[in-house]
Amino acid sequence: MADPQGFLTTRERELPARRPVPIRLKDWKEVYEEQEPHELQRQAGRCMDCGIPFCHNGCPLGNLIPEWNDLAWKGRWRDAIERLHATNNFPEFTGRLCPAPCETACVLGINQPAVTIKQVEVSIIDQAFAWGGVLPQAPERLSGKTVAVVGSGPAGLAAAQQLTRAGHTVAVFERADKAGGLLRYGIPEFKMEKAVLDRRIAQMEAEGTRFRTGIAVGEDLTGEALRARYDAVVLAIGATVPRDLSVPGRELHGIHQAMDYLPQGNRAALGQAVPGQILATGKDVVVIGGGDTGADCIGTALRQGARSVTSLEILPQPPQERPAGQPWPTYPMIFRVASAHEEGGERVYAVSTVEFVGDGEGAVRGLKVTDVALTNGRFEPVPGTERELPAQLVLLAMGFLGPQGSGLLEQLGVDLDERSNIVRDRAYMSSVPGVFVAGDAGRGQSLIVWAIAEGRSAAHGVDTWLTGAPSQLPRPINPTDRPVTV
Repeated sequence: MADPQGFLTTRERELPARRPVPIRLKDWKEVYEEQEPHELQRQAGRCMDCGIPFCHNGCPLGNLIPEWNDLAWKGRWRDAIERLHATNNFPEFTGRLCPAPCETACVLGINQPAVTIKQVEVSIIDQAFAWGGVLPQAPERLSGKTVAVVGSGPAGLAAAQQLTRAGHTVAVFERADKAGGLLRYGIPEFKMEKAVLDRRIAQMEAEGTRFRTGIAVGEDLTGEALRARYDAVVLAIGATVPRDLSVPGRELHGIHQAMDYLPQGNRAALGQAVPGQILATGKDVVVIGGGDTGADCIGTALRQGARSVTSLEILPQPPQERPAGQPWPTYPMIFRVASAHEEGGERVYAVSTVEFVGDGEGAVRGLKVTDVALTNGRFEPVPGTERELPAQLVLLAMGFLGPQGSGLLEQLGVDLDERSNIVRDRAYMSSVPGVFVAGDAGRGQSLIVWAIAEGRSAAHGVDTWLTGAPSQLPRPINPTDRPVTV
């Protein structure tokens, strides 16, 4: 364990400071400042020898959290990164983007603020990159087998890295101009600078993984051609069909899906030209949806100089403390403040959009909303609460329904379930032999940590299928790891 008395002598939870709001709104850099090593080690020392580390249960990857907390507290950074990489291919991604279900399952969190697990994680990996401790792990010999991975998000990258290290020749196909999927163009720079992604992709290329960007599989390359060319295929195409809002006025100009807006903002922040870019500059912006994607829209709109930003959520405002119906160690639905929320804007809860209002020339001018109350399992409007909010830009951030069904999936002939996700077995194989599925395409919209876990699990299944023998690749062993669609 770490410091035997750490949880007694250090009772406060310390995180690195966020840069001042007026300063960070002027750039696209990450919002957090660096934390002093001694502060980080003191926080790692709060990790207890708790007998049953429930943080393992909270983490889909089964990260060895108490072990690398102990090593970080002792300053054994080389050993710490080895233990971290043993279960997680990309701790620099999860350490920045994961909502940390491990922390809500922390035993210390029963009656104290939980250990800053996520911050210890990202500090270990960033230090390892800084002193050159993240080296390519090329295979000793090649298997002669080829694998195509479609999609270069976290699930696809994890599957590709594992399969490359097993000796298979892996090609990752990405329809965008650069690899990374939503990590590249869906996650704003202020949450993860793309240099963090680039350094990991460079390691993968040095290991032998090949990236084929600018290729839309299903269009530029058919599913049939892909299967004929490769021994196995991994579909890591995500859940990209957005949930829409069918109310009067939806056809007005100025109403956009979040994933039409955010990638343009990311490209512009990276210095790329974006003709016809959707901009929030000088506009009243309304974001419909209160999740992480909605928060990303808020931070982007504020950096673009929006006049006002309002976030709408149909659910009531969550409580400040863990509700009785969501006891430890479950992940509770509580009121959380992301960095974008503290930068400005208003959050409005228990409200539903009734109609989009036009300006008479085909553009949105505002939207009519009404308060709602949950009655018999349905959201019913509250009489007398209808009102109009000004909006010249409306962003829909209401989640995703599943993978794109037309094109590639039709060509491959894979089965879909009632939620339009790709059906797979416990080895992550679809209904088509040799075609595997990882991440949101099979699981449904979920967390980045689940995507990496599924990528590792799918790689295990692919390796077993290709070699005809039990795979030596590690896969997450977790009681909550359900490879069926949930």
